[in-house]
Amino acid sequence: MNVFRILGDLSHLLAMILLLGKIWRSKCCAGISGKSQILFALVFTTRYLDLFTNFISIYNSVMKVVFLLCAYLTVYMIYGKFRKTFDSENDTFRLEFLLVPVIGLSFLENYNFTPLEILWTFSIYLESVAILPQLFMISKTGEAETITTHYLFFLGLYRALYLANWIRRYQTENFYDQIAVVSGVVQTIFYCDFFYLYITKVLKGKKLSLPMPI
Repeated sequence: MNVFRILGDLSHLLAMILLLGKIWRSKCCAGISGKSQILFALVFTTRYLDLFTNFISIYNSVMKVVFLLCAYLTVYMIYGKFRKTFDSENDTFRLEFLLVPVIGLSFLENYNFTPLEILWTFSIYLESVAILPQLFMISKTGEAETITTHYLFFLGLYRALYLANWIRRYQTENFYDQIAVVSGVVQTIFYCDFFYLYITKVLKGKKLSLPMPI
């Protein structure tokens, strides 16, 4: 544990709370990709299968439970409680384009060929691309609500802080997790363009808008 890990977890939690709060207050989930939220729920489910078999700390266990609850509550709100407001026409990213290569890579590149280890590896690879349906949806509609951009910013910040966490762990513990680090770098790269737009537009009070695809 170090300050970057804790700040990363808090940033991740804040992102999920912002999204849930937005949906609950507005009674609407327009502009939010249900497919991205399904992928994130799948990420947490496959990563935290050791919740009841591998105790690390109270903090670790509590955060796992909270992330699982937030992920599935978000999916329920989108496809259940507020499904009539869900913008399915613009949430059209083909999930098989992500799931098939991620599954294949999980079997080919892992640390130990056991079910739990393969599922953990799958969750790491999947998380690196799970935001793509949301980014695709924004590029398709051409804009995003301010609260949605705040959610994406803190989600990207979480990944950037986790990269700092890995660097710190390497310096202090000589610990290096190649799969987690490479996947984290890939995920952070996906947010780079968004970070630029967030700083130059959203923080100045402007609505984030993108050129419509031809």
